[in-house]
Amino acid sequence: MTDEIKLQKDAVKGARAKELLEHELLAEAFASLEAAYTQAWRLTTIDDVAGREKLFLAINVVGKVRDHLTSIMNNGTLAATELRQLAETAERARRWDQV
Repeated sequence: MTDEIKLQKDAVKGARAKELLEHELLAEAFASLEAAYTQAWRLTTIDDVAGREKLFLAINVVGKVRDHLTSIMNNGTLAATELRQLAETAERARRWDQV
């Protein structure tokens, strides 16, 4: 039963992550941050190595946050699929017990 509870939690988290990723404001925030960081990175002077490195890291962090949410969403999709399969297996077992 504990496995089912974990699967249910993962499915809920996955659905919430999907909502976030599909939310217009968050998508706009990711795009805006990436564009601003990229533009600032391109405008750095040749001797501003530290500034470029910080902006490079910032760009990558935005991507990592998006990737993390995508991973949670994908795990939730798999958990929901596994829960459906468990329910179908239980339903088949009940039908066989009734025969």
